Amino acid sequence: MCPCKKYNCYGGFQETCGFSEGFCDLLKEAPADYKINYVRVYQDPNDPKQKVGCSTPERPTRKFIEAHQHKYKLATDAKPLKPIQNGGAPCDPKANGTLPQTCGGETRGICQQSHSPPTCRCLDGWTGPHCMNPRGFDDIVWDPPESIEDLGFHGPMLHWPVVVLIGGLLGMLFVAPFVLRRRRRFFMGYKQVRSEDYERRVAA
Repeated sequence: MCPCKKYNCYGGFQETCGFSEGFCDLLKEAPADYKINYVRVYQDPNDPKQKVGCSTPERPTRKFIEAHQHKYKLATDAKPLKPIQNGGAPCDPKANGTLPQTCGGETRGICQQSHSPPTCRCLDGWTGPHCMNPRGFDDIVWDPPESIEDLGFHGPMLHWPVVVLIGGLLGMLFVAPFVLRRRRRFFMGYKQVRSEDYERRVAA
C-alpha cells in the first residue's frame, strides 16, 4: 500500500511510491526540463475547508508566481503565466482519428483548409493549440483581476443632479466671456454696424 501523503524523490518509499516508475531517476539527470500539459486537481466541493480553484484567498497561487517570476520562467520567457492558446496550430486535413494533426477529431476541432498552412479551429468546450483539452472553468472566481479599488481608492460617486450642475457651470464659464465682451462694448458706446452700411462707407 502506498500512502504517499508527501511527494519527495529524495525521501523513502512512502514519499516516492506515488511517482511514476522512473520519474525520480529522470530528475537526477541534468539538465532536466519538463513541459506540463495539464494539472488535474481533486477537491471536495462539500467540504468548507476546500475551495475549488487553483488560486484561492488562502493560497493565492497566481500572485505568488507573479511575485517570484524568476522561478517559473526561462530566460527567453516574457512572463511565467501565459494565456491558453485556442486553436491556431498546424493540422493535416488528410489525417484521421483523435490526434493533434486532426485538431482532436470532428467533435473537438476543425482543420481549416482555407488557411495556408491549414490550422485548427476549436469547437465549443475545447481549447489548446490542437483543441485536445477540455475548456475548464471555476464555478467561483476566487482570484479576479486586480483593480485600483483593491488599494482602498474609490472614485467619486456622481449622481445625475451633480452632473447637470457641473455641466451648467462649465457652460456658463464658456459663454460668460462672450456675453461680458458684448456688454462692455455696449456701455462704451459701440454700435453694431450692418455689413451693407459698412460697405457703403468704405466705398464713399
